[in-house]
Amino acid sequence: MEPLADLPVSTLDIPAKTTVVVIGAGIAGLSAALTLIERGIPVCVLDKGRIGAEQSGRNLGWVRKTSRAPADVPLAQAADRLWVAMPARTGSDCGYRQAGILFVTRSRKQMAVYEDWLKAVAPLDLGARALSPSEIDHLVPGGTGGWTGGLHTASDGRAEPSMACAALARAVLAKGGQIVEHCAVRTLSTATGKVSGVVTERGEIACDQVILAAGLWSRRFLGNLGLFLPTLPLVCSVLRTAPMEGPCETAVGGPDFSFRKRLDGGFTITQRGRLDAPLTPDHLRLGLRYLPVLRTQKGAVQTGLGRHFLNELLSETRWREGRITPFERCRIMDPPVNAGLNAEALAALRKAWPVFENARTAAAWAGMIDVTPDSDPVIDSVARLPGLTVATGFSGHGFGTGPAAGQLAADLATGAVPLVDPAPYRFSRF
Repeated sequence: MEPLADLPVSTLDIPAKTTVVVIGAGIAGLSAALTLIERGIPVCVLDKGRIGAEQSGRNLGWVRKTSRAPADVPLAQAADRLWVAMPARTGSDCGYRQAGILFVTRSRKQMAVYEDWLKAVAPLDLGARALSPSEIDHLVPGGTGGWTGGLHTASDGRAEPSMACAALARAVLAKGGQIVEHCAVRTLSTATGKVSGVVTERGEIACDQVILAAGLWSRRFLGNLGLFLPTLPLVCSVLRTAPMEGPCETAVGGPDFSFRKRLDGGFTITQRGRLDAPLTPDHLRLGLRYLPVLRTQKGAVQTGLGRHFLNELLSETRWREGRITPFERCRIMDPPVNAGLNAEALAALRKAWPVFENARTAAAWAGMIDVTPDSDPVIDSVARLPGLTVATGFSGHGFGTGPAAGQLAADLATGAVPLVDPAPYRFSRF
């Protein structure tokens, strides 16, 4: 996978008690923890593996408002402000650069989709606009893609995923929070109908509130509690190049590739038009909920029946408090890279911008994404279990909004005024 940044030394052991426990040391969980500790609220982050080791450290690093559902844009706007403030809050450069994001297409139908989105978000004053072929050539010179047009938002940006997670973790620890790695939470303990603590593989921690930010693992954790959250996995394969001269600082998404400049001088590249969908038993249970999305994105996913299906079939969906859980059996989800998709992306990119003929692949990795039926996250307190707040299901576009999603989860968990209207992210919509 993508090499982890220089991670801080985490807390050696669990506390007997705290005020808030955060399950998951990804971008949202760490952002929630930093918000809480800055407000003087004791917090302990627990992760079954390592800080930022799953999708929070494996994503493309895009920080975008472009093409989000209009109801999701305010969270992205709030995240922009938090990304700008990140160096001051953490004392580290997370690689955030507000260099813009551009989507390009050869399809008039897709341009109509972009125009409809621009109309829908016009009241939000994003500064996004449609670009002509000549404007694309000016913004990203040297292209031979024959584009019909594009959609550009200059205020979008990029950041370095593993660096951001490491910076947030260092800040949480420096300000008095706790982070315990290699410590899976098995279940919650309750008293008088509400959360009273968490049961970990090392023992129990008493607490008042729990924020579940466990990404791919949230559905299984909630299922053991009798709570239903529909998510299915997708796998995105990614490559990074060695440092090279590229066409621009702007991140660009085409029909079958995307690229963005890295802080190390290379580029992160993926096949934007296709993702792997490893079949699981959950596809039989949840498949009908995803039919509307599949109809609109036909050909964007390629299904396969492999080892992941068997692993999921044999993995427990319910367990008792003292039993070893699936979270301990798989500390870090590290799916295999689809080298074919990476090769497709690089070939398509070289046709569109020949400068990438000079690209040399330095590393490749894959990450597993948890996708909800409407591709929007769940950030909400769970009415059926007071004391539990969920921040999960980010569907492949949660890194950019992660700082705001974490703050919103912290707001909801502690009764603070919410950063944005949480209604679009309610748990009960499924």
